[in-house]
Amino acid sequence: MIDYEDMKSIAPKAPVSYPSAENVSTGLPIEKVIRVKTFSPAEWESFTEEWASALKDLYISVRRYGGAGDQGIDVAGYTTDKDLEGEWDNYQCKHYDHALTPSDIRSEFGKLIYYSYKQNYSVPRKYYFVAPCGIGTKLTRLFRNPLELKQDIKSNWEKYCKDKITKNNSIELEKDLLDWFESFDFSIFSMKSVVEMIEQHSETPFHSVRFGGGLPPRPAVPTPPEDHDVTESRYVKQLLNAYANHLGTPINNIEELSTSSKPALRNDFSRQRERFYHAEYLRNYARDTVSDGTFERLQQEIYHGVVDIYENDHADGLVRMRATISQAAQIAITSNPLSTVVQTQDRQGICHQLANEDQLIWVSTDEGGGI
Repeated sequence: MIDYEDMKSIAPKAPVSYPSAENVSTGLPIEKVIRVKTFSPAEWESFTEEWASALKDLYISVRRYGGAGDQGIDVAGYTTDKDLEGEWDNYQCKHYDHALTPSDIRSEFGKLIYYSYKQNYSVPRKYYFVAPCGIGTKLTRLFRNPLELKQDIKSNWEKYCKDKITKNNSIELEKDLLDWFESFDFSIFSMKSVVEMIEQHSETPFHSVRFGGGLPPRPAVPTPPEDHDVTESRYVKQLLNAYANHLGTPINNIEELSTSSKPALRNDFSRQRERFYHAEYLRNYARDTVSDGTFERLQQEIYHGVVDIYENDHADGLVRMRATISQAAQIAITSNPLSTVVQTQDRQGICHQLANEDQLIWVSTDEGGGI
């Protein structure tokens, strides 16, 4: 008979750290090394391609192959412009629910040896296996002993390679192919740690989308140089036209603002340049932290948020410009991945970027702008 008085209630241990509001809303974050194990094979190849793109000190370009007929190449990193005919490294993606064993990948060795023998591509400088669950002990030992690896592949060629290199032919390890095999450098084979890949992937613009966690801190924006760059010439010309239209007198250069009837416009010009630089530095930040096209989508969001105000009737070009950038400052950015780092100056500066591309024109020719 159960003595209920002797039974003790069970209480969970106190947490090591207290949950945040975000944890309560979305749950505790999944560790990155665990998250990659949930990737599909195609997602793992995409992740590997993204990771390899961060190795800019090693490669001039990276290309993903994959799919039927890839001849044993998933992701290739090129050190020259000769692609597979020059110096290159191969990253072979394997997505299994266990650490890789020799039997998982013996056919891949056969593909490389056969297709390089056929001169379909040059022998890679390095051949790395990448797998979310890592490499098993036996395979690690083989990688450390190229002669033992060579013997393992040779003794298992019949079972794992002969009928798995091509669909239509059996590839016997004999004659010239055997000679090629015997002279092959098996020390090129190795592996990459998942932890190392994730760390280097964090330096790519794909990382925040893959793993979340927010964007890195945004660097401070320096004061614009005294002389404007040639890339600023169009929006600067547009500003001078707007000032001239407002003053009713030609303004040919920045210095003339100081001697005009409203010298305070010189300070206005400095503020507009600061806003433009904010937007330009945000563009550079976006290039390094988020996927391609993200900043351009932000520009278009700003454009559609201001265009109705911009197209209204205005007393002059300066009034139009100020009304437009004032509207831009009020736009709430919520869906764009850059929303957490966008500042008021960025919204306003994007208007000048749009003016730099003539998507916004402060003074039309029939208003006496002289554009």
